Amino acid sequence: MDHLSFKTVSVNKANANKGWVVIDAGDNTLGRVSSQIANILRGKHKPSFTPNSDCGDSVIVINADKLRVTGKKMTEKIYVSHSGYPGGQKRKSMREVMEKSSIRVIEHAVRGMLPHNRLGREQFRSLFVYEGAEHPHEAQQPKSVDLTNL
Repeated sequence: MDHLSFKTVSVNKANANKGWVVIDAGDNTLGRVSSQIANILRGKHKPSFTPNSDCGDSVIVINADKLRVTGKKMTEKIYVSHSGYPGGQKRKSMREVMEKSSIRVIEHAVRGMLPHNRLGREQFRSLFVYEGAEHPHEAQQPKSVDLTNL
């Protein structure tokens, strides 16, 4: 009877089939791009998805400076950070953060969509965001992914 039954394959670090993916974020909205990136980082697009292991692909995001947001988020969305000292809370609008580095906006959005534990921190290390169209990861031979096909 064993030849008729199927075994459930649980992916772990040793047998995870991890690849590299390039995503062009230009002229797309922040939330839609970030949710697709988070799904690829977690590995939810693979049939061998295992929730408790890092089985997702490494993601390279290019053209982060051309990202769009809708509504009044550029002026009304606030990023809060704290220095750790009393009275050290800092508030910046999305426009101020984008002027300094648009990479941080994507990283902040994707980090909030990953699990908030050791696994999520490990998966976040597989994200590489660049403002321009070039990236230094050509040696990994990444596959280009169109966000409409996912």
